Order: sequence, then structure tokens, then C-alpha cells
Amino acid sequence: QVQLVESGGGLVQAGGSLRLSCVASGSIFSINAMGWYRQAPGKQRELVATIPSGGMPNYADSVKGRFTISRGNAENTVSLQMNSLKPEDTAVYYCNGRITTMTRWTSQYWGQGTQVTVSS
Repeated sequence: QVQLVESGGGLVQAGGSLRLSCVASGSIFSINAMGWYRQAPGKQRELVATIPSGGMPNYADSVKGRFTISRGNAENTVSLQMNSLKPEDTAVYYCNGRITTMTRWTSQYWGQGTQVTVSS
């Protein structure tokens, strides 16, 4: 069993900043990559940013230069620093992990989501 728990969402004015955090726990053997996705009302879930273990981050074009993804020293955490937020960033943000469990099963795992609302 693997759990991903997000924190840090909320309401902010356009131009403001928020920081999202996610912690993975459970029967984890290794974490191959972690990332953030978002889903706005009436739209499909889309990639925001991902970062593989020991690798370089990857960002959606819409957030490049504004968002920064980082992994914690413990490697089971991932954060997303969001600056210069725009109303179009409003969405539910989901933490994602590509995780190998103790039984050596590799799969994608998702958090429950955290709401980010940017007012104009």
C-alpha cells in the first residue's frame, strides 16, 4: 500500500505565490519519479511538472519560468513552488509518483488532490 498526501493549496490573488508539498509513504522500495498534474473544471488532467530521481525536471510550457519542482532530501517528498500565479492556474493539483513497492511492483500512484484558486 502506497499513499501520497498533498498539502499547501489555497486561494491567492493573481501574481501571488503558493507552495505545494507531497509526501509518499507506505510499502515503498524505490521512487522512480514524482510530479504534479492539474485538472481544471471541464478539462482533462494535464502535466504540470515532473522530476525523476537523480534527473532533470520537466515542465509544461505554460508554467516554465514561474513554477519550480524539487525533491526533498528524503527522496519521498516533492514540492512545487508556484510564483506569478495566473487565474488560468486555477485547478485541483495532484501529486503523482512512479513507485516500486516492496513486492517489486511498479505503478503510478496519485494523491487525493489539493485545490488551488487564483483570483483576478
